[in-house]
Amino acid sequence: MALRERILADTKDAMKAKETARLSTLRLISAAIKDREIAARTEGGEQGGLTEADLIAILSKMVKQRQESAKAYEEGGRLELAEREEDEIRVIQSYLPRQLDEAEAAAAIDKAIADLGAESIRDMGRVMAELRARHAGQMDFGAAGPVIKARLMK
Repeated sequence: MALRERILADTKDAMKAKETARLSTLRLISAAIKDREIAARTEGGEQGGLTEADLIAILSKMVKQRQESAKAYEEGGRLELAEREEDEIRVIQSYLPRQLDEAEAAAAIDKAIADLGAESIRDMGRVMAELRARHAGQMDFGAAGPVIKARLMK
C-alpha cells in the first residue's frame, strides 16, 4: 500500500477508535501534504501529485521540526509539551523507512565513496547526492556530512 493511502486508512481507523492524539497527528501530516501539493501547483510544477520521495521528505522535515520544538520545551521546563511533541514524532516516524544505524550509515558512506571513486573533498557533493538518492529518509545527512568529509580528507 502506498504511503498516502496508508495515512488515509490510518486516519479513518484512528477516528473509529477515537484515538485523539494519533488522529491529530495524522491530520497534521495530511495538511502538510496538501500544502505541499498546492505549492507545487502554484509553482507550475507537478500535475500528477507528489512522489513517495516527496512524502518522505515532508515527514522527515516534520520530525526534525518536532525534535527542535521538544528540545526547546524541555529547556523551557514545559515537559508536558515536550512529551506531546515526542508522541507526534513517534506517529510520524511510523511512516518513515527504517533509519540506518551508525554502522550501516558508515558502510553506506564507504560504498558510495568507492562506487563514485571519490578521492578529495571536491567530491563531497557527488557523494552526498548519491547517498540522498540511495537512502532518502533513512539517513541523517546532517550527521553524514562530517563523516564523509573526514573520509575524503584522508
